[in-house]
Amino acid sequence: MSDWLTDFIAAESLPPDFAQTARAICHPLADKIAAAAVATPGLLVGICGPQASGKSTLTAVTRRMLEEGGLTVALFSLDDLYLSHAERQALGRDVHPLLATRGVPGTHDVALGLALIEALKGPGETGLPSFDKARDDRRAQAEWPRFQGPADVILFEGWCVGARALEPGALTDPVNDLERRHDPRGAWRGFVNAALAGPYGELFGRIDLQVLLRAPGFEVVLDWRREQERKLRERLAREGGDAGRTMSDEQVDEFIAHYERLTRWILEEMPRRADIVIDLDAVRRPAAP
Repeated sequence: MSDWLTDFIAAESLPPDFAQTARAICHPLADKIAAAAVATPGLLVGICGPQASGKSTLTAVTRRMLEEGGLTVALFSLDDLYLSHAERQALGRDVHPLLATRGVPGTHDVALGLALIEALKGPGETGLPSFDKARDDRRAQAEWPRFQGPADVILFEGWCVGARALEPGALTDPVNDLERRHDPRGAWRGFVNAALAGPYGELFGRIDLQVLLRAPGFEVVLDWRREQERKLRERLAREGGDAGRTMSDEQVDEFIAHYERLTRWILEEMPRRADIVIDLDAVRRPAAP
């Protein structure tokens, strides 16, 4: 095992067997990205994976492997493009209350994402937007990490990166209790879908290579997210942190319900057109062929 991967596993408190997952997923993924970058300078790679699938960790390892191969690699997350807290509160007042909760299409600064991609492809220093989830707000630009371009490869990861809009007729029936109680007329899901068809279509249309981390199903995603929150509570309790800021299983269920419709659609639709599909099993390891 590479020394840097050993250090990464220790720093992130990952299980030792993560090294096997990294070799199985990240090595071949890095090889394919590097090959594609030869023909496409500034290659934009969209990495889509549901909540708690491990996409951020796997993307970080893939980045390091690409850098070990001599490539200049920029990495940013869809999460770091969230609108400010005040902007989302305004959406909640003016459009629909559910839009005050960050996450779905319509709650990101798409123009910032488009400008960022163009800047990363050029020479010079670029600030990488950074969102503070603890404060539920974007950090000041002075706190953003800096990247020196041009990038050979740009890795763009997020739970719905590359998603496409549903047909309007598919929005009629609620998919869960959240939609039945809080969006009975479909205004929220219609707004989200229109955002996907419009500005997000332009953003995701810039992707040169689409990668999908495919979960076995939405129910597994829900289990993953509950497990992630429980582990966070345990870690904060050990470290003397404020475990009260974490979510209970019931709160996780309510939160993930915001993402259910689009997560199910991605799992159904994206595998047919993604350039690379990586199947995960119920414990987030590569699924057996």
